[in-house]
Amino acid sequence: MKNITNKTHKPLKISLEGGKALHLGPLKTGQISDKAAELPAVRKLVKAGDVELLDEGAAHAVCGQGTPAGHASTHGHHPTSVVRPKGDR
Repeated sequence: MKNITNKTHKPLKISLEGGKALHLGPLKTGQISDKAAELPAVRKLVKAGDVELLDEGAAHAVCGQGTPAGHASTHGHHPTSVVRPKGDR
């Protein structure tokens, strides 16, 4: 498997074999097979610089800490340290 990243600020529709398509939002990452990475439509996007292909293990090293959890902590709200009551109130 290969990770494919949309480097543009517009959504992309990448045609794959079997009449399938991969929809990638702006700056988002998806997965395609190694066989699909060799398709002319994918090669054209890579050559144009619109997408980037990485091996499955290489994408985790981009996060800085080598784990996907390091990247996940940069999104959303910060967790609260307040213990909320549960059960019968």
